[in-house]
Amino acid sequence: MSSVAKILVVDDEEEILENVSRILTSEGYACSTLQDSTRFREVRAEVQPDVLISDLRMPGADGMTLLAAARADDPALPVILITGFATISSAVEAIQEGAFDYLSKPFSMDQLLVAVERAARHRFLLQENRELREEVERGVGFSRVIGSSASFTRILDQVRRVAPTDANVLLTGESGTGKEVVARLLHDTSRRAKKPFIPVDCAALPDGLLESELFGHEKGAFTGAVTRRKGLVEDAGGGTLFLDEIGEMSMPMQAKLLRSLEQRQVRPVGGGRLIDVDVRLIAATNVDLQAAVRGGSFREDLYYRLNVVHLELPALRHRKDDLPLLSGHFLSEASASSAKPSPTIARDAWAALERYRWPGNIRQLRNVMHRAVALDDDGEVRLSDLPEEIVAGSGGLGLSGTAAETGSIGPAALPGDLPLDYQVAKDLAMQWFMNAYIHRLLDAHQGNVTRAAEAAGVSRRTLHRWMAEYRDEAALEDEA
Repeated sequence: MSSVAKILVVDDEEEILENVSRILTSEGYACSTLQDSTRFREVRAEVQPDVLISDLRMPGADGMTLLAAARADDPALPVILITGFATISSAVEAIQEGAFDYLSKPFSMDQLLVAVERAARHRFLLQENRELREEVERGVGFSRVIGSSASFTRILDQVRRVAPTDANVLLTGESGTGKEVVARLLHDTSRRAKKPFIPVDCAALPDGLLESELFGHEKGAFTGAVTRRKGLVEDAGGGTLFLDEIGEMSMPMQAKLLRSLEQRQVRPVGGGRLIDVDVRLIAATNVDLQAAVRGGSFREDLYYRLNVVHLELPALRHRKDDLPLLSGHFLSEASASSAKPSPTIARDAWAALERYRWPGNIRQLRNVMHRAVALDDDGEVRLSDLPEEIVAGSGGLGLSGTAAETGSIGPAALPGDLPLDYQVAKDLAMQWFMNAYIHRLLDAHQGNVTRAAEAAGVSRRTLHRWMAEYRDEAALEDEA
């Protein structure tokens, strides 16, 4: 999550307050405690918590009273109730009255962290969705700056530094990582922002047409050229020209582009005159241009002309911390366009989204979230609502025996008593897989959660959540 979640814990037992505060503080939360529940409203207004944890039975004002007061003051505040006198009826009543979660004493550290993580994530997604809806209503494109992961933050820092200059920028990265979004951000935050931003897909046009599109043509230059037409370079005058898929441009076109960049002039097709142009050039590719230079398919002089500033956009699998923000944004975007409420994401579905490697990157995530909103009929995205490639995207990780050796999942690798109903079988198989994977992961690291999370490529909190949701036993050795 992009911000430090503020947690307010209310309990009449000092030992409970100390233990919960110590655990949450060690996990990076900002924790405040309150022993006198009658001061709740005063303290809540001062702390402005993102999550409230309250004992159910206390002198003065009990947990249900605090739940009602919290919902009256801040309806979106997630409330987790805890009690040593848990009954089914009290749990049902708490949930019916709007509690986000319910924990029975004594609860484990893992149970506490999972509940708080879910509540804090829910709170921040609601805030993000509200802000995004306001942006959509004002017609402001906010998607270009969504992300708080270290890798994406570095890109934004470089954008802030290079945007005010006229330096050419080369954007590289896998398809779907948002290169055009970053190109537009560079333009919008530059001194050229009030001038045109002209994108050109170099891979979509054959040479003859691309030359005419870029440099324009004179009347009669070729069949069908009945009038003079300005090229896109001239149209971008004073602004930014974005050449996408520059690696697909032919060698003859590369030579013409290089000459235009060096002379800061264009010659229309069929014309003899040169036209002065003033553009800032941003190019993008998912091709390794250095390898293309070595292979003779890309001009070295053009490469260095383009590569004044190089920004390598990270793949989505390398910025997994941004999944909640991006998913929330795309759900909100799709909901706003279809006039439907934004659904929540169930825990098993979220676990699958986090495990998936996202070969199509942000573009693929956007399509999945839009698909989820289109298919939603009950306000929740479940595992069964996700595309099959995401559900099955974990491959053979965590399996043993034949499956581990071959890297595939076959009949022998799955539980033998799976029912024939497809959806039920798939859900049970996922539960089985996650349990087997977590056991193997922890065994490989002697139960050390921190090292296991690093090996899995997920955060420690995510692994704690998986353990609470999927493991059939709770014994582990936490790090010292």
